[in-house]
Amino acid sequence: MSILHTFIPNAILIQIGPLTIYYYGILIVSGILISTIIVLKLAQRYAVDKNKLIDLLFWLLIFGLAGGRFYHVMLEFPYYLAHPLDIFKVWQGGLAIHGGIIAGLSALYIFSKKNQINFWLLSALIVPGLALAQAIGRVGNYFNQELFGLPTFLPWGIPIEIQNRVAPYFNSEYYHPTFLYESIGNLLIFILLMFFHSYIIKHKIQKKTDNKIFIVLSLSYLILYSLLRFGLEFIRIDPTPEFLFFRFPQIVSLIIIFISVYYLYVIKKEKNRT
Repeated sequence: MSILHTFIPNAILIQIGPLTIYYYGILIVSGILISTIIVLKLAQRYAVDKNKLIDLLFWLLIFGLAGGRFYHVMLEFPYYLAHPLDIFKVWQGGLAIHGGIIAGLSALYIFSKKNQINFWLLSALIVPGLALAQAIGRVGNYFNQELFGLPTFLPWGIPIEIQNRVAPYFNSEYYHPTFLYESIGNLLIFILLMFFHSYIIKHKIQKKTDNKIFIVLSLSYLILYSLLRFGLEFIRIDPTPEFLFFRFPQIVSLIIIFISVYYLYVIKKEKNRT
């Protein structure tokens, strides 16, 4: 962790004339490509049409990026109202995962209905890839020097250049790498979800039951990520709207947790009746 404590990254990977390639963009694209390969491999085990899934992943990418950017812009609307052209500068960071999830779920629902494919099976296939893409993409925040946390004296605290610091912490030099905490958390969620899939496939549970196993797997991602995000928001210091002492992403996380847990309760109650 010593390199984190001493190294100040450059956001630009390569610059040749007018062509500029950013670490953030490379990591986002890498996360999407690696996750796509894993989802397609996983789908083969469930006999899901590969071509259909590729079509779905394309629309999820479009809706997810658009939703994530729109959500981020709304959170920092005063800034973007004053700098409207910055709305399109995605390479500088600014993709809110909650917006991506909401838009992605909408696209997934429409696609499943149109193609008459099980919505919960598709979502169960997608969530491990989503968690992995988040784990990889979050590292891009390090190179942009954004989404860090409170000042810290811990040995893995990262130095932040003064122009990227947030008031009232201008005099602090080292900060919590909250994006790294989230990246590690998402990686653990990915491993757990893949373990669930491995167990389902090995024991052929999908042939012995209905949608419930896929519902549980999909909602597990929503609950686990929302818990992770809710906790990390206590140490994040990037500006965001607040309500009743909670940051807006915490409120959204609580809503997602409540809806997911309630749905699981309804499923369990229905199971007990049968």
